[in-house]
Amino acid sequence: METFERARLDAYFGKVAARFAPGEAVTSFLVTHLLPERPCFVRAVAAMSGLRAVLPKPKSIDGTAQREIEKTVPVDVLSRELFADADATLDYFESRAGGEPIVLLDVGGYFAPTLASLYARFSGRVVGVVEDTENGHRRYAALDKPPCPVVSVARSPLKEPEDFLVGQSVVFSTEAVMRGRGDIPHGRPALVIGFGKLGSSIARLLHAKGVQVTVFDTDPVRRTQALSQGFAVARDRQGALAGAGLVLCATGAVSLRGEDFPHVRNGAYVATVTSSEDELELNGLPDVYTRTAAGEHVTRYQTTGHYFYLANGGNAVNFLHGASVGPFIHLVQAEILAAIRMLTRGDLAPGMHEVGAADRGDVAGIWLDYFSR
Repeated sequence: METFERARLDAYFGKVAARFAPGEAVTSFLVTHLLPERPCFVRAVAAMSGLRAVLPKPKSIDGTAQREIEKTVPVDVLSRELFADADATLDYFESRAGGEPIVLLDVGGYFAPTLASLYARFSGRVVGVVEDTENGHRRYAALDKPPCPVVSVARSPLKEPEDFLVGQSVVFSTEAVMRGRGDIPHGRPALVIGFGKLGSSIARLLHAKGVQVTVFDTDPVRRTQALSQGFAVARDRQGALAGAGLVLCATGAVSLRGEDFPHVRNGAYVATVTSSEDELELNGLPDVYTRTAAGEHVTRYQTTGHYFYLANGGNAVNFLHGASVGPFIHLVQAEILAAIRMLTRGDLAPGMHEVGAADRGDVAGIWLDYFSR
């Protein structure tokens, strides 16, 4: 990022932070993809709250960005296991922010498993959670009774440009990986698993490139949407896998379980839009499969009579090329800042919430002032 771009982004976030100044002083913990532009957003979060730690998603860490952030904020190692045990979760937050009001900024529902215990036992106060992804939204919504407010931006209209462009970047990176092996998507029937915002974007772009696309989704409403847009719709996952030379997994949950992999067509490529721990049950794959490198960022899984290729170890394929969606990502980041202000007002009941339409309009207006010229 050039100096003038960084200055513009800092000015933008400064305007957003001023518009959504929190109602009370809070501290925060930030889960994020640590991409090259992310330090500007981290500084904005720190300006609105006492940022105690950044927890970067493990498969999306830019070294330069991490070194910059570490100069002012601790960067801790993130894993699903870190917040899976109630006692370990409590120890972590007590060591970082004991006795303080905290806001948890999440990407993927990492805090969900032990949130209730943390809320009940923490020496400070859990003010609430902000969640950025559909996968995380589902994790919090699945809690019997969320103990505190959870503001989700996962289904915000401001996220739709990002979701569309992420789908585009997934197709770009998948094709780049295939071309690196002297292969192309064309001539390979594609299966898109999941027809949400990302999956539908992927399906449309593949179709525009002349690739034959079939969609599989467990939601009957989404299946009707796929049919209305001209896509073939599979009745069962395993039958669809047998005919697909390219499989794009876009559910945000588990697209392929261990028992599904033997049904993948010989020589097919499999790529995902999120981390392997969320999208693929690779540890359930039969032990008879061997794993060997089959090119840059491609692994061949092979057993007697069957083989397939996995892109980027099953992690989000678009992160191989930066996963950039341009300045549109800053719409969602600004909405996260607005959500912090919502939580600090103190008037939200426990449960799931969204940022209001008026605040979204203000975010969009500020964004247009800085990035639409």
